[in-house]
Parts: sequence; C-alpha cells; structure tokens
Amino acid sequence: MAPAAASSAAVFLPTAAAGEATVRPSFVREADERPRVAHDHFSGEVPVVSLAGIGGARRGEIRARVAAACEDWGIFQVVDHGVDAALVADMARLAREFFALPPEEKLRYDMAGGEKGGFIVSSHLQGEAVQDWRELVTYFSYPVESRDYSRWPNKPAAWRAVVEQYSEQLMGLACKLLGVLSEAMGLETDALARACVDMDQKVVVNFYPRCPQPDLTLGLKRHTDPGTITLLLQDLVGGLQATRDGGRTWITVQPIDGAFVVNLGDHGHFLSNGTFKNADHQAVVNSECSRLSIATFQNPAPDAAVYPLAVREGEAPILEEPITFAEMYRRKMARDLELGKLKKQGKEKKEKQMLQQSANGV
Repeated sequence: MAPAAASSAAVFLPTAAAGEATVRPSFVREADERPRVAHDHFSGEVPVVSLAGIGGARRGEIRARVAAACEDWGIFQVVDHGVDAALVADMARLAREFFALPPEEKLRYDMAGGEKGGFIVSSHLQGEAVQDWRELVTYFSYPVESRDYSRWPNKPAAWRAVVEQYSEQLMGLACKLLGVLSEAMGLETDALARACVDMDQKVVVNFYPRCPQPDLTLGLKRHTDPGTITLLLQDLVGGLQATRDGGRTWITVQPIDGAFVVNLGDHGHFLSNGTFKNADHQAVVNSECSRLSIATFQNPAPDAAVYPLAVREGEAPILEEPITFAEMYRRKMARDLELGKLKKQGKEKKEKQMLQQSANGV
C-alpha cells in the first residue's frame, strides 16, 4: 500500500517554479559557492575508458587507465560496460515520468520526516543551511532484504520491475570495477569487495528543473561521496562539474550517451591510503531545460572497517585507527552540517551589522 500523500500546499517543489522569475532565498548560495563555469561549457579532461575486453587481453591496459584517472581526478567515464542500453533508456524514461507527476503524487513518498527512502526536495539531510535546486527519489536496493517497497513509487506502473533489473545490472558493473580497482592498488582482485563485507547499494534519481536564476544556486552542492564508488548515469544536458585543485578551477564533464561516470568515494580513497582521490564534484543548473541523472552508490556495510588496505613502503596510514563505515558517515554528515550552520550564522551576523550601520547612518 502506498503511503498517504503529504500536503503539497506547504512544500515548494522546483518543478512548480515555471512561472517564477527569481530563486527563493532558501536556494541562494554565497558568492564563493556559486557556479563559475556554465552547464554546457564541456571539457574532455575526465578520462573515458572502454571496458571492452576487461576479462581478457585488455585488462592490464584498462587497469592502468583506471589507476591513472583515480590518481589524477578520482573520476572517469566508462563505455562498453555491458549494461543493457534498452534497460538504461527505460530507467531514464520512467524517471522523467515520475517527476512529471503532480506534486501530490510525488509527495505521497515524502521523506522529510526521516523515512529511509522516498521523495524529497534538495536533500535527505536535516538542517541544511541552503537548499539545492533539485528533486529526488531514492531507495535502497541491496542487500535485497533491506528493500522497503512501500517507499518505492508505484507510478509509473513499470517502475519497480525496471528498477530491480537496473539495480542488478549496476551491481554487476560495480563488482567488475571494484576488481580492477583492487588490482590497481596492488591487491587481490576481490580485496575491495571483501572490504565492503556485504555491499550496500543506494540509488538516487535526481531531477534538476529549469531554474530562473541558475547563477545564484546549485543543483547539488560541492561534496565528495562517502562510499566506495558511485556510478552516475546522466543525460546529455550537462551540469556535472569536477575539480582536482581544491575548487580553484572547475570543469563541466562532457556527457556521453550511455556512459556511466564513475566517482571514487571517501571509502575507496581511504582504502587506497589516499593514493586514489575521492572525486570532488557538484552539479549546476540552467534556465533552458531540465536535467536528469541517476546515481548508484556502492557502499560498504555499516559495520565494515574503514582503514587503508594498500600502504606503500615508506608511507604512514592516513587514518590513525580503523573505524566503521557507519561512524565515518556520521562524522562526515555532522561536519558538513556544522560547516553549513557556521556559514549561515556568519552571513546572518554580517547582515545584522549592515542593517545596524544603515540605521546609524554609517
């Protein structure tokens, strides 16, 4: 049975902002966080790796290219990956149909109350200082027993069947990539899979509607993913951006039809002892058309130990001691929220001082 619909009157959905000329204050970013590169100013710097022959003669070449990409960017794209193209097209089509539903239909799966899975604007994180210009629907797909089908939309009608197939094929692709990454670290092929213990998979379907003032906001704020790797399917609109120099310069990743963008997450970064970068990225929006992306997060089990597996001779581990992935994630989210809170307080203090100076005629 589908959950009861939340009231749509009190919830602002970016998909309903077609007639608005300005961005609401809750979405406006500070000047230093705003986009500096256009959504369609594409760069070909992020490596594109063909996985054809991954089980044979080309494996060594693929391993070398993946290693170089992870050391340089922590991000690369894969083609010839074996995921069924018709299934990918169905997944994208159904996702667009879901976000085109009336607000009351989407809000039947509202997760603002803390539910694990469903629909929400901006993010599942509570206490955000600034909202992201996106709507999303998310669900946990692995382990299979963790699936809560009551939080999976029942519209469009084929959603559940297609999502199950898509999740299964993405799990297969993730396992292939983890094997290559293990070898690239100088480890046995199954080392990363074993480090994940019982791998979790979480799928987040992102919809970034047209935005009246895209220069003032972000579709998704700058961040690194917490897990092992993320597989991102994106349409051809453009909006995924990456940096490898701490945010001094940004590029917009060139969309490739049918490709998956692979982001190395914090867990993968720590397992490599920092040799492989965790992808530093964000998403920007535009005023011309909407954008769709589907992120599949491959994460370790909550109780999996987070600690370097590949420590080179003469190096020291970048973590003092092992911690669980659940604790690593908790610390990361708490730190991000605290930084956002401090920035918001600083902004409010500055505005208060300016008002005071104005009142005093300064």
